[in-house]
Amino acid sequence: MADRGLARKVLETEAAAILALVDRLDASFDCAVQLLRQCKGRVIVTGMGKSGIICRKIAATLTSTGTPALFLHPAEAMHGDLGVVQGDDVVIALSNSGETEELLRLLETIRRLGARLIAITGRQPSTLGQAADVALDCSVAEEACPMNLAPTASTTAALAIGDAIAMTLLVEKGFREEDFANLHPGGKLGKRLMRVDALMQAGDKCPIVQTTTPMRDVIYEMSRKGLGMTCVVDGDSTLLGIITDGDLRRHMEGAANILELTAGDVMTRNPIAVPPTTLAAAALNVMEQRKITSIVVTDADRRRRVLGVVHLHDLWQLDLF
Repeated sequence: MADRGLARKVLETEAAAILALVDRLDASFDCAVQLLRQCKGRVIVTGMGKSGIICRKIAATLTSTGTPALFLHPAEAMHGDLGVVQGDDVVIALSNSGETEELLRLLETIRRLGARLIAITGRQPSTLGQAADVALDCSVAEEACPMNLAPTASTTAALAIGDAIAMTLLVEKGFREEDFANLHPGGKLGKRLMRVDALMQAGDKCPIVQTTTPMRDVIYEMSRKGLGMTCVVDGDSTLLGIITDGDLRRHMEGAANILELTAGDVMTRNPIAVPPTTLAAAALNVMEQRKITSIVVTDADRRRRVLGVVHLHDLWQLDLF
């Protein structure tokens, strides 16, 4: 049987290592964030071994949240890859000891080029810590390894610091859901962040009638387009109302002959509409709250000209439920 006691100790040790970082978020952290925010080049993240793996994750998180970053392998840097570092870049170097030989070899070139250096280290007085413009204290009381050897708590703490930096930058840069959607077009996340203008039924597929359209033609338009509704517009395509299958049923019950009416007589006025930049997940939320199966997409100005219609089936195909 697995030693669950040891497993608990590992998790507790790593959790404690992260919690210990909270009280160390001081002016050095602020300075590091500002260096990255003001960076006119790219962010270069570098580290060896297990630290290098953490660096790859930090670089990926920064890049996906609006701060261009890349990973530089310190050993490969000494064989030509150092050419990626430019004077307007910011280098984030990760080393628990602060004495990683491969990293220290990069210091002279980084300084000569004029790039700024942020160190994430367990020993601020180390060579790396002293050489950096900003040194962030990422020390841990102990590793989660029973022998206190394998990098475990220290790499977890470094990863958490990287996430804290990336999320702080995200907010300070005003990075929005729409920006996130543009950088994540694939997979489940990309589907949730798709905009309705990429999903809507537009052009000839969008059911539209005029206020003066006879109900016989309205019913034909609704049947032909197959969305269970139609938009009602004026001569300038401004949305005035909608007619749904439910509206038809209610008027058939109360009117002697619905075919004698026009779209303007039957429509529900001032229907809810969303702009084309609305995310699919947000549109789905509106439809669920309003208990409707279709939502009209209109342009953003006051004229509310119809651009298309998003049906619940369009969102079902994204597997958002």
